[in-house]
Amino acid sequence: MAEAVLVNRKKFVSSLANELVEPFNELSKKTRITKTRLLDEAIEDLLKKYESKGG
Repeated sequence: MAEAVLVNRKKFVSSLANELVEPFNELSKKTRITKTRLLDEAIEDLLKKYESKGG
């Protein structure tokens, strides 16, 4: 299977706390929003939070 070409995204690898995996999967299913989009939103919120703190 060929690897998809990403034009507007960069691939990175991370891990998630065990207790967050199932709720995250359920949120994605319930909202019908991909996990990638949910992660984008969460990271944008974190960046705004820390930007406003001058960090």
